[in-house]
Amino acid sequence: MEVAVNSDRRVLPFLLTVFVIAADQMTKCMIVKLIPEFHIGFSCLDGFFRIIHARNTAIAFSLGDSMAPGLKVVLFCIIPLAALILLGIFTYRSDSISGVQRWCLAGIIGGGLGNLVDRFFRPAGVVDFLDVKFYGLFGMERWPTFNVADAAIVVCGVILALTFIIPSKASHK
Repeated sequence: MEVAVNSDRRVLPFLLTVFVIAADQMTKCMIVKLIPEFHIGFSCLDGFFRIIHARNTAIAFSLGDSMAPGLKVVLFCIIPLAALILLGIFTYRSDSISGVQRWCLAGIIGGGLGNLVDRFFRPAGVVDFLDVKFYGLFGMERWPTFNVADAAIVVCGVILALTFIIPSKASHK
């Protein structure tokens, strides 16, 4: 019975991985089908939030956009895939992480795999569609357009970082 409970505790967070990939790919498919590329499909709050159809052939903030295609494949596809596989193995096998940390890592894996699906199967680039006004902070009028996978990586990454900063009640015992 103990082995089954321990296995469930390790496998259950990967449901979040599957959910993030599915939500990411479903929303991207809807954007591709409903909104022409480089067009705004929806805007609210006087343009504060928009849904647009953008593509990114690089990584975050379009870093590496001018790299050679072969180098992009290695740096943006093969290395991240290997890293996500290793992270998945660590997340499953580790006894040194908490349940919250395991769920956060599973969310990060889901976000990474969601974007990798685009990198491998969408030659035009990763579909981005969430666009937020940034009011000139850091010299940016708008935050770089992002997607569900990006949001999952950031939210889970922040929560994961907080688990290292804020001690849990269990560590006080």
